[in-house]
Amino acid sequence: MSDIADISGANTGTGPRKVDQLLAHYGESHQNPRNELIHFIAIPLIMLSLVGMMFALHPYVAYAFVAASMVYYARLSVVFLVTMAVLSTAFIGVIFAMGPLVLPVCIAIFVGAWILQFAGHKIEGKKPSFFEDIQYLWVGPLFVLSKLFGKLGIRW
Repeated sequence: MSDIADISGANTGTGPRKVDQLLAHYGESHQNPRNELIHFIAIPLIMLSLVGMMFALHPYVAYAFVAASMVYYARLSVVFLVTMAVLSTAFIGVIFAMGPLVLPVCIAIFVGAWILQFAGHKIEGKKPSFFEDIQYLWVGPLFVLSKLFGKLGIRW
């Protein structure tokens, strides 16, 4: 079992939880420390910019996406759900602060962050996990949080 599952306390005798399986699989293509660092920067930026671009289309599009994401996270872990809800609320606040510049700023952030992501995977020598399964776009933020939580001793 991966370090992620061991940190989370998932080995309770009932087998690994879905969240631990997803994080372990995601972690397989994120072993290089430089790639991990890039992901710690780029993933939150991608999240912010994606919600911002949706918000520019219409705020309800962004809210619907965030709500659907919360349903996904609720099925995996209450700790991740609460954390992602707080982060999503903060992102909406930042998006409001961008005012009429939200679309061009978010497009620039989105493009730059994805360039970073693909550079990280070039360094890693492995393709991004979402090429295999789209749900890994939602797992990426949990990977970043799992590393942070592991250092803080927080179980998810």
